[in-house]
Amino acid sequence: MSKNKELSSITTESKSSDHEKKYNKWFKEKVEKAMNDTRPTIPHDQVVDYLQKRRVERGTK
Repeated sequence: MSKNKELSSITTESKSSDHEKKYNKWFKEKVEKAMNDTRPTIPHDQVVDYLQKRRVERGTK
């Protein structure tokens, strides 16, 4: 492997690692926020019914 390819590979891995760390931090924050949410939950069936009515009103599936 040439030096340029080695450096490119290292740089790409570093960028991927940084991106992965940022994504994991973002994801953990989103999950923590959702788990700490004190609003009442909405039953799945109620959400499905609501979305189905909206689709009918909009003329989509």
